[in-house]
Amino acid sequence: MIRNIVRAALIAVGLSAGAANAEESFIVVQSTTSTQNSGLLDYILPWFEAETGIDVRVVAVGTGQAIRNAINGDGDVLLVHAKPAEEQFVADGWGIERLDVMYNDFVLVGPKSDPAKVKGGLDVVVALAAVAEAEAPFASRGDDSGTHKAELRLWVAADTDPTGASGTWYRETGSGMGATLNVASGMGAYALTDRATWQSFGNKGNLEVLVEGDPRLFNQYGVILVNPEKHPRVRAAAGQRFIDWLTGPDGQAAIASYKLDGQQLFFPNAK
Repeated sequence: MIRNIVRAALIAVGLSAGAANAEESFIVVQSTTSTQNSGLLDYILPWFEAETGIDVRVVAVGTGQAIRNAINGDGDVLLVHAKPAEEQFVADGWGIERLDVMYNDFVLVGPKSDPAKVKGGLDVVVALAAVAEAEAPFASRGDDSGTHKAELRLWVAADTDPTGASGTWYRETGSGMGATLNVASGMGAYALTDRATWQSFGNKGNLEVLVEGDPRLFNQYGVILVNPEKHPRVRAAAGQRFIDWLTGPDGQAAIASYKLDGQQLFFPNAK
């Protein structure tokens, strides 16, 4: 129902959601480092581009920065993983509609020596409390990304504010997931990471997955068309076509088929 309204609105402003015009031969997607670093976008985008002739240019940053970029009009589509922030983006009028696309999960990684003794636990909140109690090194992205937002929610659940220990056992890198994992590997620190980036990360060193499987580690991704009424330069027709593909049978099948070392990294769940 809502998608039909969106298409009608696009047509009303002289655009066709069925095909991009000459000025819409490309779109800019503001997305997360996890979709790029995991290799997912490099894998699925050629299928969309071959089918439509629309080039997809990806800006891969943390979710918070991606949202700010979209608010500034520097993008046509938002593909990120922080649902409350995404819903606020739409509620504030910056986006047309938020749609589920896919999910995976976060994992808590750390050194094999495991000074906080959390390995094999199924409760990530208990594990984080143990890390804080032991004052064991923890590397945080500290960059307002979707992963950082998830990490902060888990610290709140653990009744702990690690930022008071910033610069001691708690290290905020202000960097992407790959760079933060490099820091964690170098200093033997714990870190929260999305599984896709972890699986594709090449510098694991002495790190391993210590806690996984907690329902609170669920990681949902959503996609939103930037509102052309806020930014008339938004390539709305081409952007909507990409969203329709991504949440439709072809895009969902492409997501499901992406594997690394035989492991599926993302699970489509568009409704």
